[in-house]
Amino acid sequence: MEDENSLIAQRREKLEALQAQDANPFGRAFEPSGTIAEVREKFAEGTTLRAAGRITAHRDMGKSHFVDLRDSTGRIQVYIHAKEVGPETIELFKLVDLGDFMGVEGDCFLTKTGEPTLKVHKLELLGKSLRPLPEKWHGLQDVEARYRQRYLDLVTNEHSRAIFEKRITIMREIRRFMEARGFLEVETPMLQAVPGGAAAEPFRTHHKALGLELYLRIAPELYLKRLLVGGFNKVFELNRNFRNEGISRKHNPEFTMLEAYWAYADFEKIADLVEEMICHLAETLEGGAPATPEGDRLRRSSALQIQHKDTEGNVTRTLNLTRPWRRARYRDLIREVDPEWFDYTSEKRRQRCSELGVEINPRMADYEVTQQVFEKLVEEKTFDPLFVTHCPKELVPLAKQNAEDDSLVDVYELIINGQEISPGYSELNDPTVQRQRLLEQAGEETQKLDEEFLLALEHGMPSAGGFGVGIDRLVMLLTGAESIRDVILFPLLKPKR
Repeated sequence: MEDENSLIAQRREKLEALQAQDANPFGRAFEPSGTIAEVREKFAEGTTLRAAGRITAHRDMGKSHFVDLRDSTGRIQVYIHAKEVGPETIELFKLVDLGDFMGVEGDCFLTKTGEPTLKVHKLELLGKSLRPLPEKWHGLQDVEARYRQRYLDLVTNEHSRAIFEKRITIMREIRRFMEARGFLEVETPMLQAVPGGAAAEPFRTHHKALGLELYLRIAPELYLKRLLVGGFNKVFELNRNFRNEGISRKHNPEFTMLEAYWAYADFEKIADLVEEMICHLAETLEGGAPATPEGDRLRRSSALQIQHKDTEGNVTRTLNLTRPWRRARYRDLIREVDPEWFDYTSEKRRQRCSELGVEINPRMADYEVTQQVFEKLVEEKTFDPLFVTHCPKELVPLAKQNAEDDSLVDVYELIINGQEISPGYSELNDPTVQRQRLLEQAGEETQKLDEEFLLALEHGMPSAGGFGVGIDRLVMLLTGAESIRDVILFPLLKPKR
C-alpha cells in the first residue's frame, strides 16, 4: 500500500507540473483516423494517420521513445523523437505515465523488425491516470476485485474483454435473428402493480405521486400476451428482470431475458426456433453466416461444437450442438433414474430420495419431490442439449394442458450444461382455466391476481407458443464462463466496508 501511495503521489506531482505549464492533462476532443484496428488496416508507409489510446508500454531511449497505444480493438506502436515534436513537447511527454490516454498524428513506417509504427509529429494528452494500473498489465488476480472494478478487469484482462465482446455480438445477432423471422421488438413496463409471469420474490418500491405500491418486474410475460390479444402476432423483448432472491454461480438478482410469443404456434415449433437460434449464435461466434431462415435450414445437419476453454486457452469440455437435439418426456427421464418411480406410493418416493442422495423437505408436495429428483439427477447431469417435454401442470401454471393427459402441460425445458437455458410453452389462452391456475399459485390470495391480464384474456387471445431464454446463462454457455458474474459487466456485490 505504501508503494502504491508513493506512485499516486508522484503522478499527482506530474499533474501539478502539467497544470503549471498551462497544459491540459485531461485533454479535449481529438479525432483519430478510426479505432486502432482501423488505423492498422489503413496503414501504408508514408501515409499520415491519427491514433488515440491508452499508453501500455514505454521504451525510453534518451532523445527517442517507443510507446504502445492500445484500445479495445488492438495496439499500435508510435515513435516520438525530440527532432520531430520539439523540445517543449518532449518535456511535456516526460510527465506522461503508463495508463494515460494520448492522441498522436504521425507518418507510417516499418521498423527494422517490420513493426507498423507511427513517427509522431504531433501529440496531445487526452486523459491523465492518477493511479497505476494493476499488476503491470498482467490483470487483476483477486476475483472480487475483477467484479468490483470491472473497468480495470477490461483494461488488463483480454479473456474477460473477449467474453463481453461476444455478449455484445450475441445480443445483436438475437435481434437480427428474430427480426428476420418477422418478430417485432417491443417494450413492456418494468414497474408493475402486480408482479406476474413467474413464481419469484419481487423487489418492492413506492410511487409517491400516485401513492402506489409497485414492484420491479419478475417477468414480462403477462404484458407481452396482452399484445397477442391486441393483434401483434410475433413479439419479443430483450428485457431486464429483477428477483429478490439468492446470489449464486447461476443467479444474479438483476438479469437479462429474451422473451417472445408467436401466435398460432405451439411449443414444438418454438423448440425448433430456439434450437435454430442458439446454433446460429454459436456459428456466428465462430464466424458463421448471417441470420436468415434459409441459412439455418441449409446448416441443419452440419456438425457444430463449442469448446469451453480456461483462461490459458486449454480446452476443458466440448459441447456438442449438432442438430437435431434430443427431446424426451419428463416422466421418461425420471424413469431413467428409477423405472418404478411412478408406481411408488408417496411414502416410498421419499424413501427413495434418501437412497438416491436427494435432499427433500418434509413439507414438499409429491410433485415437488419428483421435481427435486429431476433437478439433481437429470438436470444437473445433462451436458449436451436436451428438450424436456410434457411436464406436470403444477410446475407451469401459464401453459396449456395436454389434450391426451390433463395432468401434463405442453411445454419444453431446454437443459444444457446442467442448467435451464430456456422454457417454452403452448400458451394457456382459456381465461377461466387461467384464473383457476393463478389462484392455485397464489394460494387463494386474490389480491395477487393480475385482473387486468385476465380481463385481456377474456377479450380473446389466439393460440400461441412462447419462450424465454436467460441471456446471461446463454452467454456462459457459448463462452465457457464459469460464473454468471463473469458475463455481467457490473454484477450485484455487497458494498465494500
